[in-house]
Amino acid sequence: MRLLGVALLAYLAGSINFAIVVLRLSGRGDPRSWSSGNPGTFNVYRKMGVRWAAPIFLLDLGRAAFVAAAALKLLPYATAPWAALALLAGNRYPLFHAFRGGKGVANYLGFTAVVAPIAAAVSLVAWVIFNKIGREAFIGSFAMIAVLGAGTLIRCGVGPWTVVSVVAALALIVYGHRHNIAAKWGGSATVRHR
Repeated sequence: MRLLGVALLAYLAGSINFAIVVLRLSGRGDPRSWSSGNPGTFNVYRKMGVRWAAPIFLLDLGRAAFVAAAALKLLPYATAPWAALALLAGNRYPLFHAFRGGKGVANYLGFTAVVAPIAAAVSLVAWVIFNKIGREAFIGSFAMIAVLGAGTLIRCGVGPWTVVSVVAALALIVYGHRHNIAAKWGGSATVRHR
């Protein structure tokens, strides 16, 4: 029962999309109407620069870190990653924004920064390397989340509960990038960046 409560709160927290909220309140519009249509840090950065993207990125990280700290305090380590999955589900399908949200990479980074900080640091290096090799931000993101998932499993254990939640979280992020994958390897002309 406690797991369900934490997961519900994580989902609701993830349903607050800071890119949408901050830009609407500042009169800058809805980031879902620009470029890739993704209301995330990278899309904001491409349209408005680091001045707007950095605070949104930090808000995403902070919210995810708070959820992770609460999950580790209230749940056994083996089930804490379910809070990450719920957070990502809220970010991807936000209750407060017509179920049209982001892809969850920054949120997963923020969550893992608390659960497995060394893995989070290594994942940033992986992002830089694979972003340069693949020449697409989403390829760097896939390398990042692979490291984050591995770090979570090392920290929380490789029991069935943990493995299922981590694999589901990774799958949700990859699914959010399906248009990027199709554009890169399926012959489509436009890549929807992270």
